[in-house]
Amino acid sequence: MSDHVPTRAKKLWDEWNLRCAVLISLLFQVVLIFLAGSRKRRASLWLTWFIWICYLLADWMAAFAVGLISHGQSNAVSKELASFWAPFLLLHLGGPDAITAFSLEDNELWIRHLLGFIIQLIAVVYVFSQSLPNSQFWLLTVLMLLAGAYKYTERTRALYGACLSNFKAALLPNPDAGPNYARLMEEYSAMVAARVPVTIAKEPERGSSSLSTNNIFETEILSPMEIVLNGYKFFNIFKGLIVDHMFSFHERNESRDFFFRRQVADAFSVLEVELNFMYDALYTKMVMVNSIFVYLLRGACSVLIGVCLQQFICLPKHNITLSDKIVTYVLLGGAVCLDLVAYFNLLFSDWTIVSAKQGISRFLIRSPFGKRNHRWSNAMSQHSFISFCLKPRFRWANTVADFLGIKDILDECKYKKSIVCEQNLKEFIFNELRTKAQKAQTNKMAKEIYSARGECVLLDYPRHYSYPLISSSVSDLESEYDESLLMWHIATELCYVTSTDQSNNNPNREICKVLSDYMLYLLVMRPKLMSAVAGIGQIRFTDTCEEAKIFFQRWRHELISTWSMPTNIGDRKVSACEKLMSVKTFVKPREVKGDRSKSLLFDACMLAHALKEFGEVRKWEMMSKVWVELLAYAASHCRANEHARQLSEGGELIVFVWLQMAHFGLGEQFRIEAGHARAKLLAKEVNTEYP
Repeated sequence: MSDHVPTRAKKLWDEWNLRCAVLISLLFQVVLIFLAGSRKRRASLWLTWFIWICYLLADWMAAFAVGLISHGQSNAVSKELASFWAPFLLLHLGGPDAITAFSLEDNELWIRHLLGFIIQLIAVVYVFSQSLPNSQFWLLTVLMLLAGAYKYTERTRALYGACLSNFKAALLPNPDAGPNYARLMEEYSAMVAARVPVTIAKEPERGSSSLSTNNIFETEILSPMEIVLNGYKFFNIFKGLIVDHMFSFHERNESRDFFFRRQVADAFSVLEVELNFMYDALYTKMVMVNSIFVYLLRGACSVLIGVCLQQFICLPKHNITLSDKIVTYVLLGGAVCLDLVAYFNLLFSDWTIVSAKQGISRFLIRSPFGKRNHRWSNAMSQHSFISFCLKPRFRWANTVADFLGIKDILDECKYKKSIVCEQNLKEFIFNELRTKAQKAQTNKMAKEIYSARGECVLLDYPRHYSYPLISSSVSDLESEYDESLLMWHIATELCYVTSTDQSNNNPNREICKVLSDYMLYLLVMRPKLMSAVAGIGQIRFTDTCEEAKIFFQRWRHELISTWSMPTNIGDRKVSACEKLMSVKTFVKPREVKGDRSKSLLFDACMLAHALKEFGEVRKWEMMSKVWVELLAYAASHCRANEHARQLSEGGELIVFVWLQMAHFGLGEQFRIEAGHARAKLLAKEVNTEYP
């Protein structure tokens, strides 16, 4: 088959394959070190794909170049110079600090990376041995080999530490047998046998009687320095949330007391910093490099790279072609520049701020490079059921998309839109959660609150008892979570579009719309995140869409026949919602259609009619609070590792809600309620304590 390849192309390949491979490998490192960190601040599908491709190709290209060198497939480059280039590829395989793992699954493959490191190291050493004893670059090769081996070791160790099983093992406390029960019982039995009147008195551990309460919400403003320090403090306390670690009342009370006294902006900033530390711990080398010993090792590696550059400049290069000189200088200069960028990023990172002395930290955080407007995308994705059904793709396009496996991607590109997460929405959610946390005086009450899906809100609106459908739509006994979410989304959209007050004077109306579209986006387009609560949400959604499309198609034919079809998509949506609301729903759809189809279209219409009876102001007030409970329920019941996965994709509002609920003590992570008790044997003349 090689006979069919033109001789000129083969010659060009033999001459430039290795040179291009090492330069492209360096290019990928440059792209990753500058762009990898942006994925936690931007929720962009295209950016995520681009970083993913660069992440995969960076390792592949470096390994490919090592293979070319070890097999001697480049005749244009001398063995001595090729053996000097090989350690640079180990340096590239070590990767930048900004990304060690693209996803959580990469951390689980740390053994594969360790094996790859061993194989690549053996290959580089083999190439080096082949160039001896006449290589004039042998000393430079040894120095670069040491630096490259350390960089690759650093990455493998970071992957090992971020592997969830190892991450959890590192957080396990020392075994705790508790107070000496056997000894106490021996003494108790002896007293009973001696007929000594005795009772056991128990003194609970201090602070364990109930949840901390602070009825006055003070507002203490935090400085940027205090925000970072408190974010790091709570990261160290609550990083076990990622692996379902359990917490005691000490951590719960400390975090509740702190966040009860915070303004909303400061609270969200502390959460941003805390989640940023979680991202760094799972996807970067920052935990690995954050020690004096590693700083010294890194400094030594930088010295080795600098010495290599200086020595190469001084060495005679008569036998090296101009192109090879340029490639070598680019590799050396690239290694030095990448090192300098890594030091710069490390210097102005949150990790340095929390570990440096106060004066240095204050200087770093006030400098232009230390200021950060945001650490996450601050975006909310939106997905509208009615808009989705009014703008269907052609059937043949769906068939092709299904065949190619890109239907979900096309849906996201066409039907999803992103909006800014406004401050008033954050304030509303935070205040609602804080109010609920105030009511949680015991762990039992806290469990009832975080398990509510709207029931607790309805208790404040007794009028809902006149409309059983409202109660049943959020009851965990009569409706599954995905059923409640889809019904409330359609009902919210119908109420929003057909509302008599179309002005933006009612903030609760806009909050309902934003949260409704956001929750449907999570249910339909983020099924892995919502898998713990979604149930058969995908089936319900597709069945409901199919019924809606059939209904709208019939309605569209009626309008076209009368020449009254609205041309504007907004007017068409209003007309569609009014047509849905005009359907007489005297009988429940299930009683007419059976239960094979899981469509909820006209159940949602019935719910919308019931909600309209509350009046504009009370309706939107109640609905907005129900949506916060639906959001909080999903946040507290989704798997922790799925929350952690969102950190590498720009973050999600639901992740902030999950963490905020944990800080308010609204979660099942708090399983130590009483702590150690001190038991006393009390008799008339005997008083023995057992610590």
